[in-house]
Amino acid sequence: MAIAANLGFPRIGANRELKKSVESFWKGDIDAATLQKNAADLRAKHWRMQQMAGIEHIPSNDFSFYDQVLDTIAMVGAVPTRYQHASGNVSLDTYFSMARGCQKSGVDVTAMEMTKWFDTNYHYIVPEFTKDTNFALSSSKAVDEFKEAKALGITTRPVLLGPLSFLYLGKKRDESVKYEDLQAKLLPVYVQVLKELEAAGASWVQIDEPCLVMDICDGMREGMKAAYAELGKATGLKIMLATYFGELRDNLATATSLPVAGLHVDLVRGVAQLDEVLKSLPKEKTLSLGVIDGRNIWKTNLNKAFALVEKAVQARGAENIQIAGSCSLLHSPVDLDAEIKLDAELKSWLAFAKQKLQEISLLAGAANGKKDETAFTANAAAMAARASSARIHNKTVKDRVAARTEAMANRHSPYADRAKVQRPILNLPLLPTTTIGSFPQTKEVREARANFKNGSLKTAEYETFLEQETVRCIRIQEEMDIDVLVHGEFERNDMVEYFGEQLQGFAFSQNGWVQSYGSRCVKPPVIFGDVSRPVPMTVRWSTFAQSNTKKVMKGMLTGPVTILQWSFVRDDQPESETCRQIAFAIRDEVLDLESNNIKIIQIDEAALREGLPLRKADWQSYLDWAVESFRITASGVKDTTQIHTHMCYSEFNDIIAAVAKMDADVISIETSRSAMELLDAFVAFKYPNEIGPGVYDIHSPRVPTQTEMESLLNKALEVLRPDQVWVNPDCGLKTRGWAEVNPALNAMVAAAKAVRAKLQLSEKASA
Repeated sequence: MAIAANLGFPRIGANRELKKSVESFWKGDIDAATLQKNAADLRAKHWRMQQMAGIEHIPSNDFSFYDQVLDTIAMVGAVPTRYQHASGNVSLDTYFSMARGCQKSGVDVTAMEMTKWFDTNYHYIVPEFTKDTNFALSSSKAVDEFKEAKALGITTRPVLLGPLSFLYLGKKRDESVKYEDLQAKLLPVYVQVLKELEAAGASWVQIDEPCLVMDICDGMREGMKAAYAELGKATGLKIMLATYFGELRDNLATATSLPVAGLHVDLVRGVAQLDEVLKSLPKEKTLSLGVIDGRNIWKTNLNKAFALVEKAVQARGAENIQIAGSCSLLHSPVDLDAEIKLDAELKSWLAFAKQKLQEISLLAGAANGKKDETAFTANAAAMAARASSARIHNKTVKDRVAARTEAMANRHSPYADRAKVQRPILNLPLLPTTTIGSFPQTKEVREARANFKNGSLKTAEYETFLEQETVRCIRIQEEMDIDVLVHGEFERNDMVEYFGEQLQGFAFSQNGWVQSYGSRCVKPPVIFGDVSRPVPMTVRWSTFAQSNTKKVMKGMLTGPVTILQWSFVRDDQPESETCRQIAFAIRDEVLDLESNNIKIIQIDEAALREGLPLRKADWQSYLDWAVESFRITASGVKDTTQIHTHMCYSEFNDIIAAVAKMDADVISIETSRSAMELLDAFVAFKYPNEIGPGVYDIHSPRVPTQTEMESLLNKALEVLRPDQVWVNPDCGLKTRGWAEVNPALNAMVAAAKAVRAKLQLSEKASA
């Protein structure tokens, strides 16, 4: 019989229960015992939900208080020395200090670096490796959660991040470190975990090796073979090797030859690989088919998916087949049934995590000769209704994109000429200070927005409140003597949702939350149709803010690639087409801001690097349309208007030429956690335009000192010209509190002024 399986389930809860519990623990409102009980209740609820849906291989250890890579760091004891973890199990305090830093009770330690999980909007904590790194089992979480489920009568399939992917995702802090040495020290810990799981009663274990869909070297392939030779003979456990986010391609022979019991492949992003996998995978091994999209919210076309299942069943027999999602359902909201905001027609096209479990079960039933014809017929009707819906297509939008010209994606003059025109107009000092956009969204701001949405606060009252908050934010920045101001974005719920709510072709859920990192959850918009901008979106608040200060006020927009990447995107046309549609909508907004005397316009492209395909062979096509889309938004303005962009945690080395082609006058990037390491790409490339390397890590609650920021700024000035450098935080300040933001920004401005004064003294001395 074919088996219904699941690779992972959203951990946050349908109502973000995990977020609320973890943040309550951080605030000291609940103790560790209460946090652990709340987590256990949530895990039990999710295991039972999967059991009720007919899932036979239910995952455990897919739950995390913060991030599964951080969990693996804790499991193998790869705790950096600065956290003073001696031995034994990693405590919650140490765990959260690695994730967020710590600044209390005489302890002051920075957080570990964070970056994007492959090409998703999920972030992970980056493992750190030095020549002194040793590994030892330091967390019993994987075994504990298996036993926890077993006590409820549910025998789960524990999930581990594979040793090769763990090493691949980490960073060497010492060039003398050799991965083969790390692997040799790491594998005994994995063997120990597998033995303990077997002793606890597990029969299957899922080991995730997503690095197998990446470009890896022959040495890593050999390392994979050596690792699984050791893991495969360590116990009697059956190993399901899980790959996802793409095709195996040149790693297919390695994956199919490993001594494991089963192989999971992604047939949503890598449907073309099925035939080769069927040929290559030994007949005695189980093949897990990832035919349900774990990363998007569209209902599965059951007939198309079943055609793939049938092909595999005919080739291998149902007893050697498992049906599953393409990847963990971590990237999907929990339950569509709870939605009351989405209209009935749109809901009929969608499936969240709970509904995807049902799709998996339906396909497994069909594979076993128990096809639910009623369900399949209803599914086919929904597919047909969506394809023919008049809501989806807008000829005017399509014609505008089709008629684009090369000139629309080019500024009138090169950067050097623009800079000469802009500098006297803006009249900014050396090392100008600014922030990335948002300021703290306090309890009062969130309550006012909620009251406005539920009708208890009238429009006029709400706008008066927003005006007061905006003016207050302006005065605070003026008192700090920040050079280029922002309005604080108090009217905005989210940097993508806010725009999507005003664009045609978008829809919004009420509870479609997914985890971004830690307790940070986002509610991605649903792009279901052609995109256009009916009316201006930000002009009212940008012009109001500018009218309340003599300093320069930035207009704040989100770029087309980021809106695309941070949404659930329609799957019935190429993403490039949807992105260009968004680009023209944002272009209209940019031109309206310029015509209303906004001199600096920031178009955030935080997700540009995130969208890069996992294989280098696929990069150029993506970069071509992604960069073109940004340039479409920015290139209609005059030379006098300064265009900024911002990018989040990213490795820029491989795409720096494309970043330069975006031709933004100023780019701000996150660099504080990596101690300016991410600036290396810009230096090696000799990036010609202006750069704001972040000096304040806003993802941590700790407040950096002026000395720290001066040190980071001086590091940047070792490799950049002073006239290139801006001074800013790593990212927006929405998630921080005023008690952290005020001292941090005051220290940032003081650091900029101190370094500026030294530069001016040096210039006078040399003159």
